[in-house]
Amino acid sequence: MTEAAIELQGLTKRFGARTAVNDVTLTVPTGSVYGLVGPNGAGKTTLMRALLGFTRSSGGTSTVLGLPMPQSRGQVYPRIGVIIEEPRFYGFLTGRRNLRQIAAARSETITEADIDRALATVGLEARADDRVKGYSLGMRQRLGIARALLHDPELLILDEPSNGLDPPGIRDMRVLLRRVASEGRTVLVSSHLLGEMEQLCDYVAVLKDGRLVANGPVDQLTDATQGGAAAGAAAAAAVGQQLFVGVDDVDRALAALTARDEVLTAVVSEQPGVLLVTLAPGVEGDLALQAQAAALVSALVDGGVRVHLVHPAAQRSLEDRFLDIVGDGGIS
Repeated sequence: MTEAAIELQGLTKRFGARTAVNDVTLTVPTGSVYGLVGPNGAGKTTLMRALLGFTRSSGGTSTVLGLPMPQSRGQVYPRIGVIIEEPRFYGFLTGRRNLRQIAAARSETITEADIDRALATVGLEARADDRVKGYSLGMRQRLGIARALLHDPELLILDEPSNGLDPPGIRDMRVLLRRVASEGRTVLVSSHLLGEMEQLCDYVAVLKDGRLVANGPVDQLTDATQGGAAAGAAAAAAVGQQLFVGVDDVDRALAALTARDEVLTAVVSEQPGVLLVTLAPGVEGDLALQAQAAALVSALVDGGVRVHLVHPAAQRSLEDRFLDIVGDGGIS
């Protein structure tokens, strides 16, 4: 088994005068869940297509499972599962019959046991013999992953598998992908759902305008704390826990917070519109901190302040780091 499931060196893809993927170099470790995040049009889908040889790259190299692409497609494709576009199925057939149709069309041998295993992995055993036209979007997405798992691939490449799902469906997809990874597979996944990526992925790469602007282990990207005001208030952390609170009106928020007994100090951090709030002693444990944070948010809202961010100062979220990197344009 190679140490890297995917290696890109200077991968570039141009469409005429537009550069969709610009000199991207990254490594996806074998056995990891690796996320691609970025605003719409950042190049996530194009990057996936280029590294697989689905579209001809304009420069650089890609290696998948230790083999150079696209010249090794014949050796690589039987070892990977890919969903880059929304999976399509025959609605009048059952989930199981759809998978049988796909298995029959493939050159490699896929048995009924393989179909059963794939359905079990994605949690569709109970609905496998129902017609797909009666499936929810989440069930169709899971059936798509079952299709990608039919030949027991070493590597899964999934473009926005949670797109369009409701919160329970998103949670189920996260659990499913972690289960797939726990069976020894590598997963490369793109998404605009930053909270989900933070919970799902071991590593994340951030793309902006086709360029790789940040990458690394998720815990390293989120452990970085604010400088300046946050560092200056480090001593206060021993007195009480601290929260970052993002608001639309800093002055009004400061007035509202400093008037509360449970707030020891409230200062403006280096991130625009974000306050560093130090709580008075006595707030211990996650549940107590959550209750205190909820009370502060309620007080701010009652005072006419809009709150868009609340989290412990000890750890910044992936969304915060993303906004630091790509700006307020976000991912919409």
